[in-house]
Amino acid sequence: MYNHFLYYLQRSIRNSWNEPALTNYKGTTYTYGQVAVNIARYHILFEKLGIRKGDHIAICARNSAEWGIVFLAVTSYQAVAVSLLNDFTPDSIQSLTEHSESVLLFTENEKWEKMNPETFTRLRFAFSIPDRRLLWAADNIASGNITSPSDEFCDPEILSGEWNKWFDEAYPRGFSPKDVNYPTNNFEDLALINYTSGTTSTPKGVMLSYGNLSSNIEFGQWGIPNYPGESIVSMLPLAHMYGLAFEFLYQLAGGCHVVFLGKLPSPNILFKAFAEVKPYMIVTVPLVIEKVFKASVFPTLENPKMKWLMKIPLLKDLVYRRIHDKILLAFGGELRYMIIGGAAINAEVEDLMKSIRLPYTVGYGMTECGPILGYTDWKRFRKGSCGRAVHRMALRIDSEDQSRTVGEIQAKGDNVMMGYYKNEEATKAAFTADGWLRTGDLGVIDSKGNIFIRGRSKNMILSSNGQNIYPEEIEDKLNNQPYVVESIVVERDKKIVALVFPDRTRVSQEALDENGLSKIMEDNRLKLNLLLPNYSKISKIELVNEEFEKTPKRSIKRFLYK
Repeated sequence: MYNHFLYYLQRSIRNSWNEPALTNYKGTTYTYGQVAVNIARYHILFEKLGIRKGDHIAICARNSAEWGIVFLAVTSYQAVAVSLLNDFTPDSIQSLTEHSESVLLFTENEKWEKMNPETFTRLRFAFSIPDRRLLWAADNIASGNITSPSDEFCDPEILSGEWNKWFDEAYPRGFSPKDVNYPTNNFEDLALINYTSGTTSTPKGVMLSYGNLSSNIEFGQWGIPNYPGESIVSMLPLAHMYGLAFEFLYQLAGGCHVVFLGKLPSPNILFKAFAEVKPYMIVTVPLVIEKVFKASVFPTLENPKMKWLMKIPLLKDLVYRRIHDKILLAFGGELRYMIIGGAAINAEVEDLMKSIRLPYTVGYGMTECGPILGYTDWKRFRKGSCGRAVHRMALRIDSEDQSRTVGEIQAKGDNVMMGYYKNEEATKAAFTADGWLRTGDLGVIDSKGNIFIRGRSKNMILSSNGQNIYPEEIEDKLNNQPYVVESIVVERDKKIVALVFPDRTRVSQEALDENGLSKIMEDNRLKLNLLLPNYSKISKIELVNEEFEKTPKRSIKRFLYK
């Protein structure tokens, strides 16, 4: 058996009462004790509003300490949190709030102003984050102390005054660590409906239980241990499972300090934050790491003097050590874990990362597993893989020989979702007849359990002679060619075509004027085809003027470019 994530939260609050827990970068800090007090205040508010166990409460706002506190309050109250990405349009937020049957919505003023509350059939209240102002209440509501969206009650100062009065009445002797008691016997109950923006379809509501979340957090505490006093910079959306589980809940489980950036900042601000916070861990996507290496590391290694030094073994080791130290210093100097996920990492970049012994590993997961499926500590991690099946999870390949023949990766275990909310057809399609979750990923698993992903089943191209073509494998090679930032390989009129976003900043103006960029890409195509079998050769390269549109976890929305 494993521990409940609220058990870990309760333990951290009691043991680290006066220590920092959540911080808005360059803004407010909440200690563990203050987090607990605010959770208790929300519990009282929910009672006053008539919210019951199992009611759905939607949260849609940018990352912040206040977002995190609301989530903890909802789940420890045993209501169901409904997480909506801040990037969703107001129309989508309204539609998904309605679809989820939420009775309460926490959002931002500017988003609420673009919604039409008259169309809601179940929503009863809307509050703003972070000022906790009542934005709206349904006309027919008469519950507790809140009967209407009056101007007076919408004033945050008046609401704070009411909360203080309610809190003092509930805890006349004050609130202490002994008052923190969260439910931990509800593993099978629904905790979260996560609407996430995918690369291939419209959002579906992934239903995750308290057990799903707890199994993930328990693995983090065992496999990626953290300790009180350590800090992390939270960059991924809290409404996405990677951000929620491994840049927030797992940190609080260990008594760590989480610093929220609010939104993905410029590189300068990001690395300034790293220098100040000194994170013990970063969770990121390949695109971020690849940009660092292509912009700073590879140009240095291409220097003629450096090439000469690299031919001498002792000097080569020294160069690698200096690159290693420089990169870790850029991330704050205290980094013990660099976890990369969301897509395959570029082979050339990974070769160098392995050579300089960066503490990196590539994980494997999906929202439907809350999110972790595969992970291995960086010291045992095999290059090119994405770890091994984590505790309480089993993986198999749907093929005759799972170590040699590519097939769909399928999963079973305690991390696997309950299903898709109000979508029985999609839920049924997501599982095999014998109960294994279809991940939609294609790959193999070697004799030691290492997972190697070859691509997405929906992306696979079937050639005219029946050969399987995996676009991701071609893209990995193409992205190593000169002046290629990123690419997508698609099928057009039964031919393989590559769409490329080029690095125009590194191409001379003269070359651009002479249409030299097209010539460079044609040279890239010819070189690439030398590395590919005949059935998967690229027929042409098309240039695009802007970066490919991406999901919040920085995966390309491929369905937009078919």
